Amino acid sequence: MVGIGYRKDFAEEFANSNALAPSFVEVAPENWINVGGYYKKMFRKVLEKYPLYTHGLSLSLGSPEPLDLSFLKQVKEFLNETGAVLYSEHLSFSKCDNAHLFDLLPIPFTEDAIKHVSKKIRQAQDILERKIAIEIVSYYTPVAPELTEAAFINGVLSESGCNLLLDVNNVYVNGFNHKYNPEVFLRQLDLSNVSYIHMAGHTQVSPDLIIDTHGEEIIDPVYNLFEYTMELLGRDVPVLLERDFNIPELGLLQQELHNLQQIKNKSIKRAVPC
Repeated sequence: MVGIGYRKDFAEEFANSNALAPSFVEVAPENWINVGGYYKKMFRKVLEKYPLYTHGLSLSLGSPEPLDLSFLKQVKEFLNETGAVLYSEHLSFSKCDNAHLFDLLPIPFTEDAIKHVSKKIRQAQDILERKIAIEIVSYYTPVAPELTEAAFINGVLSESGCNLLLDVNNVYVNGFNHKYNPEVFLRQLDLSNVSYIHMAGHTQVSPDLIIDTHGEEIIDPVYNLFEYTMELLGRDVPVLLERDFNIPELGLLQQELHNLQQIKNKSIKRAVPC
């Protein structure tokens, strides 16, 4: 299964043509909770045809303050009403003292942070009555690390009992920016809990800096890393193509969906032990 991030930018064309045929669609719940009128009607038509996966933006698991329980209850209602298959969030923080930062900032790679984040994940899972998947985010500077990134992520997975959303482009971006081998990093991760994969494009803004933009086509090195990832996993996992802006013709998005499905099919057959 390979899906697409559903965007209002192409909602009408998507509903009225066969140019784009994903296996499922993904939205951020907070972008659709309480949406009415024309776009709600369009969204409901999409849900009649496609399974829904969701990817949150504002749970802010790394924030020092408690979870926003009223917001979580709204998310739960949305997931239940839409029959969402999966809910995922970012291993990051995006607000402090209720000031929304409109960015996904890194969490310190420390044992204390593992305990803090894992407690909030367990609480969120209890309220939602489902496991969530947490995403490895792109970051541009580490914050007082005491552990390796892989050890930190593995610690959160073990302590919280959640699943992993593996964003392959983020792993590539982080490897490039922080000068580590992304294949070695992947081999250090506990991949047994991977339940979802994201793929996207990025923008290289200088010889030594890539920004994770979701506004460009996937490049060959990221496709190659995706192929390696699928070989490591050795099993089928839903894959999502993210394109947040600079939306091309839908036929070009369909070609990327096709590329991802083809890579999945052949790489799983060549699976290697983790």
